[in-house]
Amino acid sequence: MDFISGLINKVNGWLVDQLGELGPLIAVGGLGVLLVLVTLPTLLKKRRDPYEKLRGSGANDGGEKGGALRQGRKNEKLDRFAQYLEPQTEEELSATQLQMIRAGYRSKSAIQMFNFAKLALGVGGLILGTLYVLISGGGGSAQNSILMVIIPGCVGYYAPKYWVTKRMQQREEQINAGFPDALDLMLVCVEAGQSLDQAIIKVAREIKTSYTALAEEFEIVSYEMKAGKDKTKVLRDMGERVGIQDVNSFITTLIQSSTFGTSIAEALRVYADEMRDKRVLRAEEKANKLPTKLTLFTMMFCVPPLLIILIGPSVYGIATDLGGG
Repeated sequence: MDFISGLINKVNGWLVDQLGELGPLIAVGGLGVLLVLVTLPTLLKKRRDPYEKLRGSGANDGGEKGGALRQGRKNEKLDRFAQYLEPQTEEELSATQLQMIRAGYRSKSAIQMFNFAKLALGVGGLILGTLYVLISGGGGSAQNSILMVIIPGCVGYYAPKYWVTKRMQQREEQINAGFPDALDLMLVCVEAGQSLDQAIIKVAREIKTSYTALAEEFEIVSYEMKAGKDKTKVLRDMGERVGIQDVNSFITTLIQSSTFGTSIAEALRVYADEMRDKRVLRAEEKANKLPTKLTLFTMMFCVPPLLIILIGPSVYGIATDLGGG
């Protein structure tokens, strides 16, 4: 260990003598650029999959277009690096895909775009930090210089994750806000004689302007039911996509009503009343939190000026007397 530590100190001293205080940082950056240049040709050179070649030569234009409409198109440029931009384990891939779906990104290339954004912004942050250090002259010690390089890279790397998390929270808030109204409208449709499938389609059309996220989920449910998918499976998939406890409880209620043959209208009526009560409770909770938040801002913005007005003249008088004495 002593030998390795001494060797590192010697190399560090030599770099400082040759390149200045930023010598170690420049050496590490140059090594990173060299590794990128060595790896880049390997990444760009990718053999075409024989199955893709066979499918491209055997499929006609109409079949190709139909498959694209059914499966959705991937970003061909990013698809070339799918093995580097997608999680390698099935569990991690499923968790990331579910996270992107809950954030509203349903395309097949969403995971690739997410990982590419993290990589690009992280590398871009490192480059900007390095340029800033080189232009500003280091900003003091080597430790400060390294922090100035690493911090922008970390911010750029975690920015896409923060964005996706905020999108998930906004969609959850929108679904929670619109769910009671959707249940009331669904109850009206069912009591008017429509089936559950027709009621879901009607609700998706009516609330699309006000609650887009919830309308999208109901539209997916209606399309899957039209395609012949099992109704129980469709509803459970919706609950998994949304990930909200109230929606999962509602889906469980519908499945139980369908299984035991009870009235769906009665189940909707009871659950709609419960959702309205929960919405009132959430509003009351926010109202009860408001005085505490106002107290904090009152102390921050009102108390300091008040203290200056009350104590300032006395402090000024004391300082004047001490200066004159």
